[in-house]
Amino acid sequence: MQYTRHKGLRRLLAAFGNSLAGFRFAFRRDEAVRQEFVAIALLAPVALLSGKSTVEIVLLISGLFAVLITELLNTAIECAIDRISMDYHDISKASKDIASAAVLLSLLYCAVVWIAIFLF
Repeated sequence: MQYTRHKGLRRLLAAFGNSLAGFRFAFRRDEAVRQEFVAIALLAPVALLSGKSTVEIVLLISGLFAVLITELLNTAIECAIDRISMDYHDISKASKDIASAAVLLSLLYCAVVWIAIFLF
């Protein structure tokens, strides 16, 4: 399949379509992505209703999106590694483990933000 270059609004629309395709693929492929979409759907209204200021609301929601963004990048890395080879390799494992560690850090960041806002 040959890559087609678009310009202007057509490029933006194509990029948006590619982004939606990425969401669909990740949602179908990865249970963690599905769980994080559910968590956002449940917790974003909590953030909107319980934040005492705009800053608190933004921090609460940014924590949720940080987790989803990191999980999407983790899924992309896993797909790329699997595309190269399904055979075991130490570097492939390290790449997947490092991406997983990034997800863990984003979850910790989100938890710290939510705990700090609701407890203090």
